[in-house]
Amino acid sequence: MYLMRLLVDYPLVSGNGFLLGCGMDMTIRTRFAPSPTGYLHVGGARTALFCWLFARKHGGQFVLRVEDTDEARNTDEAKQAIFDGMNWLGLDWDEGPGIGGPYGPYFQSERKEIYDRYFQKLVDADRVYESEGAWRFRFERKPITMHDLVCGEVTIDYRDESNTPDMVIRRSDGSYVFHFVNVVDDLEMKITHVIRGEDHLMNTPKHLQLIQALGAVAPKYAHIPLIQNQNGSKMSKRDQGAAVDDYPRQGFVAPALVNFLALLGWSPKTEEEIFSLEDLAQRFSLEAVNRAPARFDVEKCAWMNQQHLLRMRDEDFAKAAAVVVAKAGLSVGDDFSTLAKMVKEKVRLLSEVPDAIRFLLENEFAYDLAAVEKVKSNAQAGASLTAMVGHFSAVAEWSSEAAKEAIAATAAEQGVKAGQLMFPLRVALSGKSGGPDLGAMLAYLGRERSVSRLQRFIPQLSSML
Repeated sequence: MYLMRLLVDYPLVSGNGFLLGCGMDMTIRTRFAPSPTGYLHVGGARTALFCWLFARKHGGQFVLRVEDTDEARNTDEAKQAIFDGMNWLGLDWDEGPGIGGPYGPYFQSERKEIYDRYFQKLVDADRVYESEGAWRFRFERKPITMHDLVCGEVTIDYRDESNTPDMVIRRSDGSYVFHFVNVVDDLEMKITHVIRGEDHLMNTPKHLQLIQALGAVAPKYAHIPLIQNQNGSKMSKRDQGAAVDDYPRQGFVAPALVNFLALLGWSPKTEEEIFSLEDLAQRFSLEAVNRAPARFDVEKCAWMNQQHLLRMRDEDFAKAAAVVVAKAGLSVGDDFSTLAKMVKEKVRLLSEVPDAIRFLLENEFAYDLAAVEKVKSNAQAGASLTAMVGHFSAVAEWSSEAAKEAIAATAAEQGVKAGQLMFPLRVALSGKSGGPDLGAMLAYLGRERSVSRLQRFIPQLSSML
């Protein structure tokens, strides 16, 4: 049933006479063709990613072209948002804006002469006619079957004209519609594989008729599943997580979003979940793309971001986090790498780093009330922390080891286990119930600041002294 899945590298002639594919020695060419009417949507980014991965997997070329014929809605800002989003994700293009190539221009608004030439071919073949000032393409009235690399075999019956009326390809103002220019561009740019969202699936038989009328070879088609919200609704531009340019502002790193998007519809057929872009390029295949819609889970994306942060080199993490910390107005000095390393395992997003380290830089901070109440439930906490002030003050050469020895001495003096002092001490030093390693905190804060924070916190427990 899914015959074309087995024939990615071999030519196939469909039952309708459409030549699909170009043989074993063809160069794979994919394209991403966004319309610059807004920001780069994650659905578009996922499509671009699949196109990029397929081209890289097969040593082919990835083309970026911009469908900017909608003058009323297109903006330069939207174009730049697409380019910025693609560059941030690491999806470099081999041909397209800013690079050029042998099949340009790569903006549809600059390709009218090409469209006019192809339109004339349809006129000469008597496949178009004028209707109320517009020009319609005359369908052949027969069933059209396409073999999709993901969806399998799909047939549209064009014998009933009431259900499949001849389509407009040129408007009364002389401009061309999407179906026509999309086909012409794919043919002119020698695209071998059209990978796009499943919402275009029913357009493909129309495109196949156009391609046949033009006497050309059809590319292979792969329609990937749509992205849905958690409740099963289609993900729109207004939904949380829809805009790619929001992710860097929220503290995501590009490899994590790429990894997350790849798994929205594609499966490695293993239990693995964390992949680099290079890993994905080696392992990606259209055969492993799922047919069912993919559910978008913001929490899963954040978890995946944490996994990528953990895999970063400490110096790379510090460099990325420093940008966010500077924007938050924190002054960290030359030892930021030490601070960054302390909280690397504690954050899911880079945007969480400023709050994670703020207590280490500023002596005035609020206490988490729930954490304070938990400390108060320990009847000996106040006395133990008071005793710890004395032991800390007596340390001559401060270090995390020396501080831990002072904690052990305090515990022995108070007749408690050292572990029982760790939570009250953490809350006193940071105001929080969780955070970096306690030894690293003590080493960074030093003796005087550690003692000062204990003295500031102890009055919170005065009722227990």
